[in-house]
Amino acid sequence: MTFALTLSLYIARQFTYAVLAVIAFLTGLITLFDFIDLLRRVSSRPNVPTSLVSEIAVLHIPFAMLEILPFGVLLGGIICFWRLARSSELVVARAAGISAWQFLAGPVGCALLIGALSTTVISPLSSAMYRRAEILDQQYLRESTVKTINMSGGALWMRQSDSGLVDHGVAIIHARRVRLRDNVMRISGISIFRLDGQDHMLARIEAGHGYLGNGRWVLEGARLLHPDENPVDMGHMTLRADLTLAGVQDSLASPNTLSVWALPGFIKLLNRSGFSSIRHRLRFQSLLTLPVLCGTMALVAAGFSMRPARRGGVVRMISLGVGAGFALFAISKIAAQFGESGALPPVLAAWAPTGAGLCLAVSLLLHLEDG
Repeated sequence: MTFALTLSLYIARQFTYAVLAVIAFLTGLITLFDFIDLLRRVSSRPNVPTSLVSEIAVLHIPFAMLEILPFGVLLGGIICFWRLARSSELVVARAAGISAWQFLAGPVGCALLIGALSTTVISPLSSAMYRRAEILDQQYLRESTVKTINMSGGALWMRQSDSGLVDHGVAIIHARRVRLRDNVMRISGISIFRLDGQDHMLARIEAGHGYLGNGRWVLEGARLLHPDENPVDMGHMTLRADLTLAGVQDSLASPNTLSVWALPGFIKLLNRSGFSSIRHRLRFQSLLTLPVLCGTMALVAAGFSMRPARRGGVVRMISLGVGAGFALFAISKIAAQFGESGALPPVLAAWAPTGAGLCLAVSLLLHLEDG
């Protein structure tokens, strides 16, 4: 029993080193390509410094790490188990009466721990850094009339272009309550700040109620306030809108900018306001399934790479393992698309590929150990 525990810890240590090395390599590779793409985008903007491109690329690193984590576990596990099988260490362990389930407990536990730490610790860091990167991208690299849209505590903040008073003006729209009913976005407790290009106040509009019409914000009971002047009752008033209802929904906080701790509250907020929360629920379930997916990838790696080298066909088995990993990735993306379209519940779309991979891995190991 002590020998089995010692061996399991030894394999777990080798597995962890291999996985972390592969994750670092893949993250660095993705960051390099991301940096090159950002350089391409900034080539037409001579006023944007290269340091900003580097900052955005660095801010994307935790997000890239989360995205490639299952593949890092798969490839790292394949490398680890292939080296152990090639050196006959696994053959000796099994000849000593230790089953694959015993010495795989350590690596699978490490994979689960890596996934859990990624969900609970890396996810908040990734969301904060990705949100900062999105702000910089919007501000310096994209030609978008709408700068920011934020929904917090049931209130809506939106910044859009406004050339009604001056060229290159800006309007900041704040609504204390937002409701989506019958495909019409209704807002109340409205304050609109109309600024010039240098963010100097030109006028303010206060309104009790309003809604988003065809390219217009329609305000009821509006009052117009200019600096150092008395308010003027405008009654019914319209203001050009840069976004449609679909654009507002798409521009609300991206699921990638919210951590696993913030997503449940934001999902409740969207449901309470009438907006679709499918993308956010799918992201939340994907983060919850990440530890199980990492454990599944460790089992898949073991099932495809523990074949003794003397029996031949090792390269083919490893290639099949890598192919199975990519197939699982493709299936998960297809399921995510079905989930976003509403054809599948988010829970099923997130957990079904992981369950399928787990069944495949267990079947392979049962065949390897007892077949």
